[in-house]
Amino acid sequence: MRFISETAADGVSERSFSLGDVTGVFWSPVGAVGGPLVLLAHGGGQHKKAPGMVARAHHFVRACGLSVVAIDAPGHGDRPRTEQDERIRALIRQRMAAGEPVLDEIARDNVSRATQAVPEWQRVLDALPGVGPVGFWGVSMGSATGIPLAAADRRIAAAVFGLAGDLLVEAARRVRIPIEFLLQWDDELIPREAGLALFDAFASEEKSLHANPGRHADVPRFELESTGRFFERHLR
Repeated sequence: MRFISETAADGVSERSFSLGDVTGVFWSPVGAVGGPLVLLAHGGGQHKKAPGMVARAHHFVRACGLSVVAIDAPGHGDRPRTEQDERIRALIRQRMAAGEPVLDEIARDNVSRATQAVPEWQRVLDALPGVGPVGFWGVSMGSATGIPLAAADRRIAAAVFGLAGDLLVEAARRVRIPIEFLLQWDDELIPREAGLALFDAFASEEKSLHANPGRHADVPRFELESTGRFFERHLR
Protein backbone atom coordinates (compact mmCIF):
# COMPACT_ATOMS: atom_id res chain seq x y z
CA MET A 1 0.00 0.00 0.00
CA ARG A 2 1.46 3.35 -1.06
CA PHE A 3 0.07 6.50 0.56
CA ILE A 4 -0.04 9.34 -1.95
CA SER A 5 -1.34 12.33 0.03
CA GLU A 6 -2.48 13.23 3.54
CA THR A 7 -4.66 16.03 4.91
CA ALA A 8 -6.31 16.65 8.29
CA ALA A 9 -9.27 18.85 9.27
CA ASP A 10 -11.86 18.88 12.06
CA GLY A 11 -10.27 15.90 13.75
CA VAL A 12 -10.32 13.70 10.63
CA SER A 13 -7.18 12.47 8.90
CA GLU A 14 -7.60 11.61 5.19
CA ARG A 15 -4.94 9.65 3.31
CA SER A 16 -5.23 8.65 -0.35
CA PHE A 17 -3.47 5.44 -1.36
CA SER A 18 -2.90 2.95 -4.14
CA LEU A 19 -2.46 -0.79 -3.85
CA GLY A 20 -1.43 -2.15 -7.20
CA ASP A 21 -4.12 -0.86 -9.56
CA VAL A 22 -6.60 -0.28 -6.70
CA THR A 23 -7.16 3.35 -5.66
CA GLY A 24 -8.53 4.21 -2.24
CA VAL A 25 -8.77 6.57 0.71
CA PHE A 26 -8.31 5.98 4.44
CA TRP A 27 -10.04 8.18 7.02
CA SER A 28 -9.25 8.00 10.73
CA PRO A 29 -9.35 10.10 13.89
CA VAL A 30 -6.23 12.31 13.96
CA GLY A 31 -3.50 10.48 15.86
CA ALA A 32 -5.34 7.16 15.97
CA VAL A 33 -3.37 3.93 15.53
CA GLY A 34 -5.29 0.73 14.75
CA GLY A 35 -8.73 0.17 16.22
CA PRO A 36 -12.15 -0.63 14.73
CA LEU A 37 -12.46 -0.20 10.96
CA VAL A 38 -15.40 0.15 8.55
CA LEU A 39 -15.03 -0.85 4.90
CA LEU A 40 -17.15 1.61 2.92
CA ALA A 41 -18.29 0.51 -0.56
CA HIS A 42 -19.89 2.89 -3.05
CA GLY A 43 -22.80 2.23 -5.38
CA GLY A 44 -22.82 1.89 -9.15
CA GLY A 45 -21.66 4.96 -11.05
CA GLN A 46 -20.12 6.52 -7.94
CA HIS A 47 -16.58 6.51 -6.54
CA LYS A 48 -14.62 6.42 -3.28
CA LYS A 49 -14.96 10.17 -2.59
CA ALA A 50 -18.52 10.82 -3.80
CA PRO A 51 -20.23 13.35 -1.46
CA GLY A 52 -22.34 10.70 0.27
CA MET A 53 -19.27 8.54 0.86
CA VAL A 54 -17.32 11.40 2.42
CA ALA A 55 -20.28 12.35 4.63
CA ARG A 56 -20.60 8.77 5.92
CA ALA A 57 -16.87 8.46 6.52
CA HIS A 58 -16.71 11.72 8.48
CA HIS A 59 -19.74 10.72 10.55
CA PHE A 60 -18.20 7.35 11.45
CA VAL A 61 -14.89 9.01 12.36
CA ARG A 62 -16.17 12.03 14.28
CA ALA A 63 -19.31 10.65 15.91
CA CYS A 64 -18.20 7.05 16.45
CA GLY A 65 -14.39 7.16 16.63
CA LEU A 66 -14.05 4.57 13.86
CA SER A 67 -11.56 4.44 11.01
CA VAL A 68 -12.92 4.05 7.47
CA VAL A 69 -11.45 2.84 4.19
CA ALA A 70 -13.02 3.11 0.72
CA ILE A 71 -11.77 1.96 -2.67
CA ASP A 72 -12.88 2.60 -6.23
CA ALA A 73 -14.78 -0.39 -7.60
CA PRO A 74 -13.54 -1.86 -10.89
CA GLY A 75 -14.32 0.57 -13.72
CA HIS A 76 -15.15 3.45 -11.35
CA GLY A 77 -13.46 6.57 -10.03
CA ASP A 78 -9.75 6.72 -10.85
CA ARG A 79 -9.72 3.24 -12.35
CA PRO A 80 -9.89 2.70 -16.12
CA ARG A 81 -13.13 1.70 -17.85
CA THR A 82 -13.20 -1.08 -20.43
CA GLU A 83 -15.25 -1.11 -23.62
CA GLN A 84 -17.55 -3.61 -21.89
CA ASP A 85 -18.05 -1.13 -19.01
CA GLU A 86 -19.13 1.56 -21.47
CA ARG A 87 -21.49 -0.80 -23.32
CA ILE A 88 -23.22 -1.86 -20.09
CA ARG A 89 -23.59 1.74 -18.89
CA ALA A 90 -25.06 2.81 -22.23
CA LEU A 91 -27.50 -0.12 -22.25
CA ILE A 92 -28.72 0.61 -18.73
CA ARG A 93 -29.19 4.32 -19.47
CA GLN A 94 -31.06 3.49 -22.68
CA ARG A 95 -33.43 1.04 -20.96
CA MET A 96 -34.08 3.42 -18.05
CA ALA A 97 -34.84 6.28 -20.45
CA ALA A 98 -37.36 4.03 -22.21
CA GLY A 99 -38.99 3.06 -18.91
CA GLU A 100 -37.90 -0.56 -19.30
CA PRO A 101 -36.76 -2.81 -16.41
CA VAL A 102 -33.01 -2.84 -15.80
CA LEU A 103 -32.72 -5.13 -12.76
CA ASP A 104 -31.24 -8.06 -14.67
CA GLU A 105 -28.58 -5.93 -16.41
CA ILE A 106 -27.59 -4.16 -13.19
CA ALA A 107 -27.48 -7.40 -11.20
CA ARG A 108 -25.30 -9.20 -13.75
CA ASP A 109 -22.94 -6.23 -13.98
CA ASN A 110 -22.69 -5.98 -10.19
CA VAL A 111 -21.95 -9.69 -9.80
CA SER A 112 -19.24 -9.45 -12.47
CA ARG A 113 -17.55 -6.52 -10.70
CA ALA A 114 -17.85 -8.23 -7.32
CA THR A 115 -15.84 -11.19 -8.60
CA GLN A 116 -12.89 -8.82 -8.98
CA ALA A 117 -13.68 -6.54 -6.03
CA VAL A 118 -13.89 -9.18 -3.26
CA PRO A 119 -10.19 -10.19 -3.45
CA GLU A 120 -9.28 -6.51 -3.78
CA TRP A 121 -10.97 -5.73 -0.46
CA GLN A 122 -9.14 -8.69 1.10
CA ARG A 123 -5.81 -7.34 -0.15
CA VAL A 124 -6.63 -3.96 1.41
CA LEU A 125 -7.35 -5.64 4.75
CA ASP A 126 -4.09 -7.58 4.49
CA ALA A 127 -2.24 -4.28 3.97
CA LEU A 128 -3.75 -2.63 7.09
CA PRO A 129 -2.27 -4.60 10.01
CA GLY A 130 -3.37 -3.69 13.51
CA VAL A 131 -6.96 -2.74 12.63
CA GLY A 132 -10.04 -4.51 13.85
CA PRO A 133 -12.67 -5.57 14.44
CA VAL A 134 -13.97 -4.83 10.93
CA GLY A 135 -17.41 -3.78 9.70
CA PHE A 136 -18.73 -3.38 6.16
CA TRP A 137 -21.14 -0.76 4.81
CA GLY A 138 -22.41 -1.11 1.25
CA VAL A 139 -25.79 -0.88 -0.47
CA SER A 140 -26.83 -1.53 -4.06
CA MET A 141 -23.59 -2.44 -5.89
CA GLY A 142 -21.84 -2.26 -2.52
CA SER A 143 -24.01 -5.14 -1.29
CA ALA A 144 -23.18 -7.17 -4.40
CA THR A 145 -19.55 -7.04 -3.25
CA GLY A 146 -20.04 -6.98 0.52
CA ILE A 147 -22.32 -10.01 0.88
CA PRO A 148 -19.93 -12.50 -0.80
CA LEU A 149 -17.03 -10.82 1.03
CA ALA A 150 -18.74 -11.31 4.40
CA ALA A 151 -19.52 -14.91 3.45
CA ALA A 152 -15.87 -15.59 2.60
CA ASP A 153 -13.84 -13.53 5.11
CA ARG A 154 -14.18 -14.07 8.85
CA ARG A 155 -12.58 -10.70 9.59
CA ILE A 156 -15.91 -9.02 8.81
CA ALA A 157 -17.71 -8.83 12.17
CA ALA A 158 -20.86 -6.83 11.30
CA ALA A 159 -22.35 -5.32 8.15
CA VAL A 160 -24.90 -2.90 6.75
CA PHE A 161 -26.37 -4.02 3.41
CA GLY A 162 -29.43 -3.16 1.35
CA LEU A 163 -30.99 -1.96 -1.92
CA ALA A 164 -30.20 -5.35 -3.45
CA GLY A 165 -32.16 -8.35 -4.64
CA ASP A 166 -32.47 -12.10 -4.63
CA LEU A 167 -29.55 -12.92 -6.96
CA LEU A 168 -27.41 -12.63 -3.81
CA VAL A 169 -29.47 -15.13 -1.80
CA GLU A 170 -26.96 -18.01 -2.04
CA ALA A 171 -24.13 -15.87 -0.64
CA ALA A 172 -26.44 -14.41 2.03
CA ARG A 173 -27.21 -17.90 3.34
CA ARG A 174 -23.53 -18.19 4.34
CA VAL A 175 -23.53 -14.90 6.29
CA ARG A 176 -23.99 -15.27 10.06
CA ILE A 177 -22.74 -11.93 11.41
CA PRO A 178 -25.06 -9.17 12.71
CA ILE A 179 -26.79 -7.39 9.81
CA GLU A 180 -28.66 -4.12 9.40
CA PHE A 181 -30.55 -4.14 6.09
CA LEU A 182 -31.89 -1.05 4.28
CA LEU A 183 -34.89 -1.42 1.99
CA GLN A 184 -36.70 1.32 0.06
CA TRP A 185 -40.39 0.43 -0.17
CA ASP A 186 -40.88 2.14 -3.55
CA ASP A 187 -37.52 1.15 -5.09
CA GLU A 188 -37.78 1.53 -8.86
CA LEU A 189 -34.74 -0.74 -9.47
CA ILE A 190 -35.11 -3.55 -6.93
CA PRO A 191 -38.57 -5.17 -6.56
CA ARG A 192 -39.72 -5.12 -2.93
CA GLU A 193 -40.18 -8.91 -2.92
CA ALA A 194 -36.58 -9.41 -4.10
CA GLY A 195 -35.22 -7.24 -1.28
CA LEU A 196 -37.33 -9.04 1.31
CA ALA A 197 -36.20 -12.43 -0.01
CA LEU A 198 -32.57 -11.36 0.35
CA PHE A 199 -33.12 -10.17 3.93
CA ASP A 200 -34.83 -13.44 4.80
CA ALA A 201 -31.89 -15.45 3.42
CA PHE A 202 -29.26 -14.16 5.87
CA ALA A 203 -28.40 -16.85 8.42
CA SER A 204 -27.57 -14.23 11.07
CA GLU A 205 -29.04 -14.63 14.54
CA GLU A 206 -29.19 -10.84 14.76
CA LYS A 207 -30.56 -9.00 11.75
CA SER A 208 -32.85 -5.98 11.47
CA LEU A 209 -34.84 -4.69 8.51
CA HIS A 210 -35.04 -0.91 8.06
CA ALA A 211 -37.76 -0.24 5.48
CA ASN A 212 -38.55 3.34 4.46
CA PRO A 213 -40.87 4.82 1.83
CA GLY A 214 -39.18 6.25 -1.24
CA ARG A 215 -37.19 5.37 -4.32
CA HIS A 216 -33.79 3.68 -4.64
CA ALA A 217 -31.71 6.74 -3.76
CA ASP A 218 -34.04 8.15 -1.09
CA VAL A 219 -32.59 6.43 2.00
CA PRO A 220 -33.31 8.86 4.88
CA ARG A 221 -30.39 10.63 6.50
CA PHE A 222 -31.37 9.35 9.94
CA GLU A 223 -30.36 5.86 8.83
CA LEU A 224 -26.75 7.12 8.91
CA GLU A 225 -27.02 7.69 12.66
CA SER A 226 -28.61 4.27 13.06
CA THR A 227 -25.75 2.54 11.23
CA GLY A 228 -23.24 4.47 13.35
CA ARG A 229 -24.87 3.13 16.52
CA PHE A 230 -24.96 -0.35 14.97
CA PHE A 231 -21.20 -0.30 14.31
CA GLU A 232 -20.41 1.14 17.72
CA ARG A 233 -22.38 -1.68 19.31
CA HIS A 234 -20.66 -4.46 17.37
CA LEU A 235 -17.14 -3.14 16.73
CA ARG A 236 -16.36 -1.78 20.21
